[in-house]
Amino acid sequence: MRVLGLDIGSRSVDAVWLDDGRIVDWAVADSGFDPGSAAAIFVDRGAHDAIVSTGYGRHAARERFGGTAITEITAYGIGAAALHPDVASVLDIGGQDTKVISLGSAGKVTDFEMNDKCAAGTGKFLEVMARALGFTLEEMAAAALAAKSGVVISSMCTVFAESEVTGLVHRGEDRGRIARGLHESIVTRTLGSLRRIGAKGPLVFAGGVAKNPAMVELVAKGFDGAVLVPAEAQTVGAFGAALCAARSEA
Repeated sequence: MRVLGLDIGSRSVDAVWLDDGRIVDWAVADSGFDPGSAAAIFVDRGAHDAIVSTGYGRHAARERFGGTAITEITAYGIGAAALHPDVASVLDIGGQDTKVISLGSAGKVTDFEMNDKCAAGTGKFLEVMARALGFTLEEMAAAALAAKSGVVISSMCTVFAESEVTGLVHRGEDRGRIARGLHESIVTRTLGSLRRIGAKGPLVFAGGVAKNPAMVELVAKGFDGAVLVPAEAQTVGAFGAALCAARSEA
């Protein structure tokens, strides 16, 4: 059976195709102003027998394309455990939310915490801060890694933090130190969430922000356990969604 897993998020639509449980293709597209149309491009390929959707747009996708829908928490647990069978917890930092998940055997979720009320510490937050610093995301991550210390950032609210960063730049503060301070603030917040759910290693770091080397290095430094980043970290949720359908038909 060929299955299409869709993860429809605020910043991207991720797709994974499985054939008899094996990944045969994957793709990522910007959500844009109409995530459903972005997902339709993948659906219209027609190379699937079933669809499972996850992400914030999962219910709209189920209504439009049929199939079933599962929560992001379930999808990321299943996907992470399939990629790394010994995984004990998952961190997913996406465009506009952060999820921390504690897992039992076979990727079964035992606890989780999700920040979906504001963009603090997410990919959107990093995009706004990079613009305030005059960096691309890649340049900001490199500057953060190169800096020996970070400036303390007092606010994690996107609006207030942007104003704070702009003020620091105008006062002549080194942009690399500001970049490191921003990353350290996000990681401090994230590690607190991981501690609250009793997360243990190995930890799978998934989502678009897992492609940021400064975030990976700082999370690994602060987390008590191994931190694993999948080769295609952005598609872990779509992979888990597809696996859910494949296993139900087994």
